[in-house]
Amino acid sequence: MPVTTAFYTDELTFWHHAGPHALIMPAGGWVQVPEGASLAESPESKRRLRNLIAVSGLEAHLKTRTAPALSEEDLRRIHPADYLQRFRECSREGRGEMGPNAPVGPGSYEIAALSAGLATGALDAILSGDVRRAYALSRPPGHHCLPDQAMGFCFMANIPLAIEAMKRKHGIDKVAVIDWDVHHGNGTQAIYEERPDVLTISLHQENCFPAGYSGAEERGKGAGEGTNINIPLPAGSGHATYIRALERIVLPALRAFRPEAVIIACGFDAGAFDPLARMMLTARTYREMTEMMVQVAEDLCDGRLLAVHEGGYSEAYVPFCGMAVLEALSGQSTSVTDPLAAFVDLQQPGERHQAFMNQWVDDLTAALQPARCAA
Repeated sequence: MPVTTAFYTDELTFWHHAGPHALIMPAGGWVQVPEGASLAESPESKRRLRNLIAVSGLEAHLKTRTAPALSEEDLRRIHPADYLQRFRECSREGRGEMGPNAPVGPGSYEIAALSAGLATGALDAILSGDVRRAYALSRPPGHHCLPDQAMGFCFMANIPLAIEAMKRKHGIDKVAVIDWDVHHGNGTQAIYEERPDVLTISLHQENCFPAGYSGAEERGKGAGEGTNINIPLPAGSGHATYIRALERIVLPALRAFRPEAVIIACGFDAGAFDPLARMMLTARTYREMTEMMVQVAEDLCDGRLLAVHEGGYSEAYVPFCGMAVLEALSGQSTSVTDPLAAFVDLQQPGERHQAFMNQWVDDLTAALQPARCAA
């Protein structure tokens, strides 16, 4: 069987750093400097994923590549010149904050432009027919970034930048973005909420980040009304709730919209061991969700499916969730197993709790029925 899945990565993306932090808190004063002195958004979860892909043998079944950084012309399709200039200067100084929870280190501007370039190169390969599916191990992430405001570890809007570049190069019209990072994809929503050509769907932990945010009532604005869907889920939702949400809400919306390409904003912070959220997903959940996306992409858009790495802060557990996604994208299997699956499965919602979760999803489904997802 020919290789049809590409894996985009670059060592330089792991070199972005922003000084000593304890998760999201700058170290110093009352905050003890931790061993490693790193942000929650550290390179280790991504580097370990890349290493696991290599040692497992999966890499032999992928087209492993890098891509060039985006130029300023590319970046200005989303980000205004004054924002880019501020970011460039802050990066040159090697310190500072570009927004809430968005500290900068030396070279962060160039690395963020490369991160967006990986997503763009991967989407280009798919739309060119070179590969059928791809994964971009982009870092820093992008889904919280507004056109003129960094936040939540995100400095450039990786996925929108890729979409806009490829709309111009390939003439593609309708694109769907499914964001299953545990935090709301507020940047992507803000960029596209008034446009009918990009369907944005965010599954996220209710009230998590941005703090206190739910978003179920936000459906888009103006010409984009009906092409934005938020699916806020309670903490502890677990495997069955995510699968039900995809079956009841996400897949019908995709079939109504009929995109020409599907992009997953692929965060792993809904995993059971993430320090910044309280969901209960395992590698099995990510595998099954990806398999569902593979099938719907095959049905709707000749299999054109891209996953772009977003959050995920458990350095030990993210690689196993990422492996499950890569295996599902490539149709390959390895001997790698989730070492904590049995433990997490014991913690999944019981019968009464799951009935509550099912009703939560069903209520969201009913409330979203008037949403217009077909152009």
